[in-house]
Amino acid sequence: MKITGGEIRGRTLAAPKNLEIRPSSNKVREAIFNIIGQDLSGSRVLDLFSGTGLLGIEALSRGAALALFVDRAKQSLALIEKNLALCGYEQSGHICKWDLSRGLPKSRPFLNTTYDLVFLDPPYKSGPTAKLMKELSVSEQLEPEALIVLESVKTEETRHALSLLETRIYGDTKLSFFRKGDYS
Repeated sequence: MKITGGEIRGRTLAAPKNLEIRPSSNKVREAIFNIIGQDLSGSRVLDLFSGTGLLGIEALSRGAALALFVDRAKQSLALIEKNLALCGYEQSGHICKWDLSRGLPKSRPFLNTTYDLVFLDPPYKSGPTAKLMKELSVSEQLEPEALIVLESVKTEETRHALSLLETRIYGDTKLSFFRKGDYS
């Protein structure tokens, strides 16, 4: 696994030792950042179901000011911590252990800020996507025009309480881009 762009482009990250964690492919990550933009200067990123931390670290590499990585699995949390250290992002990357099937974390450290970019990459066919998307649509933790990038299996329904901007398919993966603002 390598960072595909930004200041640490080409940096190799620690990879999971089993198939329980499914990192986004290079093709999918490159597509995400080609769509949302390469320069994320000053952005505050919320990386939900962060796995290895790859999407949030890609955002930090492209200038994001901070990233909060949320996951419940011990292996994921250890990988994120290791990858933040490998990239020198210990100060701008923060980790929150939380079971997202319970909804968004409410009273955790680093939640006293608002976020303008959210990566949501739940386990295919088993994540609480609809519930989280509904929470994100009204969350005060998101800026009014926050962008939400949902990575799902291509057959997953994408109707949610957010404005759908665009959908792209890459193999079995569907990327859906939502804006928190006006709802459709």
